[in-house]
Amino acid sequence: MAAKDYYTKLGVSKTATEKEIKSAYRKLARKHHPDVNPGDKSAEEKFKEIAEAYEVLSDAKKRKDYDEYSHLGGDTWKHANDPGFRANMSQGGGFPGGFQQGGTFSSADMGGMGGMEDILSQFLGGGGRRGGGNPFSRQQMQVRGEDAEVEVPISLQEAYHGTERVLNLTTHEVCPSCHGNGGALSQHCNTCGGLGNLTQPKSLTVTIPRGVKDGSKIRLSGKGNPGENGGSSGDLYLIPRIQKDHKFERKDNDLYVDVAVNYPTAALGGEISVPTMDGMVTMTVPAGTSSGQSLRLRGKGMPHLRGEAFGDLYAKLRVTVPKDLSPREIELIKELREIRSAATGG
Repeated sequence: MAAKDYYTKLGVSKTATEKEIKSAYRKLARKHHPDVNPGDKSAEEKFKEIAEAYEVLSDAKKRKDYDEYSHLGGDTWKHANDPGFRANMSQGGGFPGGFQQGGTFSSADMGGMGGMEDILSQFLGGGGRRGGGNPFSRQQMQVRGEDAEVEVPISLQEAYHGTERVLNLTTHEVCPSCHGNGGALSQHCNTCGGLGNLTQPKSLTVTIPRGVKDGSKIRLSGKGNPGENGGSSGDLYLIPRIQKDHKFERKDNDLYVDVAVNYPTAALGGEISVPTMDGMVTMTVPAGTSSGQSLRLRGKGMPHLRGEAFGDLYAKLRVTVPKDLSPREIELIKELREIRSAATGG
């Protein structure tokens, strides 16, 4: 009899990571949980199958034994730790005590172990009758909760001033029935389906500090997914996604903005109004400024995430040419052209 294909039951590959296996189990467990499918026997059986697959593949030692010996068929891989098993296999034999692949076994085959309870205790990690414990109890190991990430779209203005957001999250809260341990090995908690936590909607008000950059991570300690068996919660990482601004371009902590300047001001010099994140300011344009030239306003860029410093703002000047010239303006420009031609010999 072929061994059960636990990888297929969870819908993962044989190279799946621990995280991928856990994620697949969570998804399937919620779908086939008896509470979600009351009276559906096929869903109940499916739930038991994926729970069994998860029990094996989530345990590094069991998964190693399964990968190495499941080709022998049936549940023979479970006996990998029996006395003499590996030695017998290396010699091309069967199981110790004459137990062969696909056969049956008795307590004598297992080296005199005291019946099915002790056998289960041996393979499932329980205390059995010898230890006086529950042969189905799982080892209580504290596991830290997984970290979570949430992308938060914000405007450049919000990145400049800082802002708050109310996030509507789907979180995993520690199951009140099993306190996060998922229940016994062969008897999963009916409330959470052995997951150790429950999916709950939750609103969380978070602060986005000023000066954040696109794609940076803001860590909220202990706001991620809860741990298992009393383990600490993971962290929640906020990832700001700064939307494109129609006026300013950001490069690191500096800002760039295009500013129109008329020809007389560019030629003779003068003052112009320049937009900043805090409003309009006045800037002096030196005489003879060319189109495309940039002037710097110190400290008018983005605030640094840490400290009180600010970047700079660069105003890129665009010399404009009016299209609705009056007759007098045309006359003066022609006169200017003649003067320039005489001065340059052109």
